[in-house]
Amino acid sequence: MTMRQDLPVPLRIDVCICTYRRRELEDTLLSIGALAVPPDAVVRVIVADNDAEPSARELVYALAARLPFDVIYVHCPSSNISIARNACLESASGDFIAFIDDDSTACPQWLAALTSAMNATGADAVLGPVDAIYSAHAPGWMRRGDFHSTRPVFVEGEIRAGYSGNVMLRRSSPRLRGRRFNLALGRSGGEDTEYFTRLYQAGGNIAYAPQAVVIEPVPEARACFSWLAQRRFRSGQTHGRLLGAMRGGSAGLGAIGMAMAKAAYCFALAAVHAANPQKRNGSILRGVMHAGVVGGLLGVHEIRQYGEEPAGKRNAA
Repeated sequence: MTMRQDLPVPLRIDVCICTYRRRELEDTLLSIGALAVPPDAVVRVIVADNDAEPSARELVYALAARLPFDVIYVHCPSSNISIARNACLESASGDFIAFIDDDSTACPQWLAALTSAMNATGADAVLGPVDAIYSAHAPGWMRRGDFHSTRPVFVEGEIRAGYSGNVMLRRSSPRLRGRRFNLALGRSGGEDTEYFTRLYQAGGNIAYAPQAVVIEPVPEARACFSWLAQRRFRSGQTHGRLLGAMRGGSAGLGAIGMAMAKAAYCFALAAVHAANPQKRNGSILRGVMHAGVVGGLLGVHEIRQYGEEPAGKRNAA
């Protein structure tokens, strides 16, 4: 009598994309369809449409027939990116959950690299790099400084915050169970920074997979100093609000003083580098970020960036 051997249980991975009137969604989905799938893994794609009307549904259904994976379309019509992110978390059933933005494309090894890092480190979350691609019309100082690419920040050898444009989550982690993105930040941005900061504070381990690259073209509307400054200020606000929640009282006053001093130093450094646009603007942007920290510590509401932009202009990150 032949003994029945149990077949290995496949690893289930949900790839999640939140979208809002983004024409580049087609390129994102096609890049997902061309992924090298990790051995013994089953991939499913979840698209959460954040538009008031189901504007992405027809495209998603048309492309689903061209992809080698099952595709699920979810309509969450509130123009609030946190609602879309949470809809992905609630629709996911895989062992791992990966997020990519709807204006990015994944390199063929993206999913395999995230999965390998997840298995090797046992982390609760793994971040990958987001490489910005500039057009020839972007300012030279901006291209040289690469101000739009995203990498994790290491503090004393640890990653203490994160971003949602290129990340994989371990769904079974007790530190992720029930964790959701803050709805109050769904139109200002910073909801992902807060999510991963809270994850770290709860004891979560965030790892990095440098080979898990996604590419993000920089549209003309973002290839300007004003967009970067607004983005940096809002990022600083989020950091300041989280810092204030941890410290409070007199400790919070000390943090305000420190952030003001850092902003002043950066602006002074910008004056020193007045003749070098890359260094000058980089210093100004750092100063703007520290000014945002002051605003966050003082309780100034985050700038509302998302939810009312024309079609194709909204950032879903």
